[in-house]
Order: sequence, then C-alpha cells, then structure tokens
Amino acid sequence: AQQGRLREKAYGKQKIYFADQEQLPAASDAELRGLDEEIAALSSKVQAVQQSCRQMEAELKDLNSSMTTPEMAREIEQLRKDCASYTEKLERIKSATNHVTPEEKEKVCSEQKLYCKEWRRRKRMATELLDAILEGYPKSKKQFFEEVGIETDEDHNVTLPTAV
Repeated sequence: AQQGRLREKAYGKQKIYFADQEQLPAASDAELRGLDEEIAALSSKVQAVQQSCRQMEAELKDLNSSMTTPEMAREIEQLRKDCASYTEKLERIKSATNHVTPEEKEKVCSEQKLYCKEWRRRKRMATELLDAILEGYPKSKKQFFEEVGIETDEDHNVTLPTAV
C-alpha cells in the first residue's frame, strides 16, 4: 500500500486492501467488444447446455417412472390370467340355470319394502311408547332400558336399509 500497488480503505476499525486498478493497462474498445462478444457467446452456450440438461433430466424422469421390460411382461401375464378367470366366471354365470326372473326379483323387492315399512312403523310406535313412559320415570333412559331388558337396534349396530 505504501508503494502504491495496493489501495487501502478503512471501515471503522477494519482496513480493506485491494489492487489499484488504475495501474493496470486499460483495455481498448476493440478488446472490450471482443470480450463482450465472447461473454455473449459463452452465455448462449451455457443456456443451450442448461436446456439440453433439463431435457435429459425430464427424459430420465420419464424413463425412471416407466416399467421395465420384465415388469411389463409380468403385468401382461397377470392381466391375461385375470382376463381368463373373468371370462370363465362369465361363462359359468351365463350357463347357470338358476336365473332369477324379473317377476321373482320384483316380488322380493316389494316384500323387502313392505318389511322395512313395517319395521319403521313398529320402531316408531315403540319409541313413542317408551318416550311416554320415560316422561314420568325418575331415572335415565339407559337405566330404564337396562332394568326392563330392552335392546335397541343401535346396541347391535343394526340400521334400517335405505329405500330402494
């Protein structure tokens, strides 16, 4: 710094030394343009390489996520087995002689509706009767049910089927 080759700057208690650029030879405009062109060429080359790299990474990701040839062969074989078993099952169903006729199906459905309607009616009647009894009962509903021995649908996780 004393010889003038380095410059010194003080920032509080710290001192920073750096090369004195005024002593370096100044580049001509032609050299600067040449360096700028070189920078531009290298920048475009870097962008091209980065784009190529992104394309290759995308291709690698696609290849890694796709099945290998042995995996594909196993998958095809499994699908063929499934197809054969479903075809066999379909043939058994088609050749069965115990088909349900539409009349029988309608009869069963109407009976189910009738029984569900009756179940709802009886449950409602029982609930109304029990509610009337519980109005004057000093204990809780649960205690009353235990004393009388009443088991509800909810105790057995039974629900009414939805209307068809």
